[in-house]
Amino acid sequence: MPKNSKAVKRELDDDVTESVRDLLSNEDACDDSFKKSSLIVDSPEGEGKECDVEEGASDGEEEERPAWNSKLQYILAQVGFSVGLGNVWRFPYLCQKNGGGAYLVPYLILLILIGIPLFFLELAVGQRIRRGSIGVWNYISPRLGGIGFASCVVCFFVALYYNVIISWSLFYFSQSFQQPLPWHECPLVKNKTNVVPECEKSSATTYYWYREALDISNSISEGGGLNWKMTVCLLAAWSMVCLAMIKGIQSSGKVMYFSSLFPYVVLICFLVRALLLKGSIDGIRHMFTPKLEIMLEAKVWREAATQVFFALGLGFGGVIAFSSYNKRDNNCHFDAVLVSFINFFTSVLATLVVFAVLGFKANIMNSKCVALNTNKIVALLGSDIEWSLIPHHINLTQVSQVTAEDYHQMIQIIKGVKEDEYPKLGLQSCSIEDELNQAVQGTGLAFIAFTEAMTHFPASPFWSVMFFLMLINLGLGSMFGTIEGILTPLIDTFKFDTRGVRPAESRLCVAVGCCVLAFSIGLLFVQRSGNYFVTMFDDYSATLPLLIVVVLENVAIAWFYGIDKFFEDLRDMLGFTPYRFYYYMWKYITPILLLLLLCASFIQLTMTPPSYSAWIQEEAVEKTLHFPPWGIAVCISLVVMAMMPVPVVFCLRYFNIIDENTSGLSTVSYKKGRVIKESPRPEDDDDASLIHGKTPSEAPSPMPGKSIYRKQSGGGGTEVDTAPNGRYGIGYLMADMPDIPESDFVGEDCVLFNKSMKAKPSHDLTNNQ
Repeated sequence: MPKNSKAVKRELDDDVTESVRDLLSNEDACDDSFKKSSLIVDSPEGEGKECDVEEGASDGEEEERPAWNSKLQYILAQVGFSVGLGNVWRFPYLCQKNGGGAYLVPYLILLILIGIPLFFLELAVGQRIRRGSIGVWNYISPRLGGIGFASCVVCFFVALYYNVIISWSLFYFSQSFQQPLPWHECPLVKNKTNVVPECEKSSATTYYWYREALDISNSISEGGGLNWKMTVCLLAAWSMVCLAMIKGIQSSGKVMYFSSLFPYVVLICFLVRALLLKGSIDGIRHMFTPKLEIMLEAKVWREAATQVFFALGLGFGGVIAFSSYNKRDNNCHFDAVLVSFINFFTSVLATLVVFAVLGFKANIMNSKCVALNTNKIVALLGSDIEWSLIPHHINLTQVSQVTAEDYHQMIQIIKGVKEDEYPKLGLQSCSIEDELNQAVQGTGLAFIAFTEAMTHFPASPFWSVMFFLMLINLGLGSMFGTIEGILTPLIDTFKFDTRGVRPAESRLCVAVGCCVLAFSIGLLFVQRSGNYFVTMFDDYSATLPLLIVVVLENVAIAWFYGIDKFFEDLRDMLGFTPYRFYYYMWKYITPILLLLLLCASFIQLTMTPPSYSAWIQEEAVEKTLHFPPWGIAVCISLVVMAMMPVPVVFCLRYFNIIDENTSGLSTVSYKKGRVIKESPRPEDDDDASLIHGKTPSEAPSPMPGKSIYRKQSGGGGTEVDTAPNGRYGIGYLMADMPDIPESDFVGEDCVLFNKSMKAKPSHDLTNNQ
């Protein structure tokens, strides 16, 4: 535009001023809306018509992005995802192993230093950008866009074997409706009166788990064919997940009311019932007796950090996916603190329940041990043991009345008198502490130790049904978040909708396709050697890849995107500035701690040869075996495949094989409820357009008859619309030009941009405000 054309300049300035004022006047009316924005556009005939510009929509035709029906539903979804099977069968084991009650101290410290800051970070980026993990990290830094794809791959690997655990719980649940429970006692050999040798050498619950449920082979190399019972249960498990996910949060959110709350009902009922049983207090006392010297060991802190990391579901993408359906002004800081501490107190509650039940079981086992060894003493009286060594108040004629205290008193006297000969007598110490020190975790706790304890409960079928129904719900809650961490970024990114297909139908196709594929691959885990593959995937498909993913997430925000810019985003989104504590955590402390944890985990994996615990049928014992060469190759492949997207996407962006500025991902800006779609950066010869896929002539104007874009003269006297930098533009910073506040758009001194200036993409979450 000629510099001396004051009349034209004033007319254009008036147009811009009026348009901006019209937009600002509607700002208050949009405060409560966050799902869509209504823009009034000009039709070719000059008639104004309303067009909804929605998140992810290309032509205003798609449906708006789903949203949580209530804050409670969202909190329950996050709690259901973070509180899983690990809280019940991993945390109590770590407490017992790492100093009892003293373990809670390093766990709480690391929860504050690692858990809450990273959980808050994932909630914030998901809520701000309103995309799945792929879209979020591509928007933050296109070269680090592979982080989102890596999260999806890890989620898929975890979902493959996690649902197998749910299928095991379904099998035990279906077998719990009988009295007595089928694992109550060892079965007899067919057509004979003697007990099955494998069961006699182990125990009834151990035999039932390995032989009746899994029908396990002796090694991973012996496939053994499919276990049809577990195949049916796996099909049922994937069917439940699929039905809950086909409509997204609209369907899974309703399921959360039951799947997230029911486990707490069961845990409380179990705790009350267990406290009424003999020996439960012994278990709780053992649990909370602190061993302070163990706290000085580095291994304790490493295991506590790992548990914090996995307990909150960091890096999976489920946290980001769930928060992406939130309102823009939701207080995600409160959510992060609330869910983190709910997770912690759930772990403590589960630990109380586990050790109360294990204390009861230890008391039962100790009573059996006392009776067995008292009979041994009676048999040795008069030969190896003199009658004079037995205290007079102990009546050995009625063995069932001999208490643990009486037995220990006899043992001390016999040991003191026959010190040299005592080991040959074969008498056991029969200590409750020894029983409780037999640490069990994972499937050993849920399907062997706990099931054995429940056989001694009054009304044992009822408690068995409740317990395995709780495990199913805990597993499903985590599975919903894991699958959402796959579906949301895929649907947001690749736009599986085809012409004539509604978004709901396209999501159904993607969800069903994902579940069918996962079930097909999951058949690997329900063959006779399937349990060994579950161990392999659990150890190698998630640990290192997830740690690397979260390290990159933290670095991407703190150093690539900019921690100061991120704090501005949070202040704009939350209405207040978060504590300065998070600034130093995200920028310095948390990355350093994560790198230390990553190095420690890597060293542990490399120093420990890949191995698994195999059940040897003939000997009825567990033995540690090393993976065969092909098994080691699979372990390495799992880690490599999970992390491969990160360097691949980085190289594609870095060498411009895929243009860093044309990612194919549209993004959405949110300003007090208003949604303005941002299109990928156009080529230099193309004209910027508010609606992706429209030419400037076709693109609707935000206001009837007005344009918020400055018209500039182009070659040949043709005027084109270019988007100015600022709140209402398409979000690109002009080269070497500062951000322009709202006030700069109003008045005669409005800045004019030359079309020849090249646009530089901005990845600012605040939309360059």
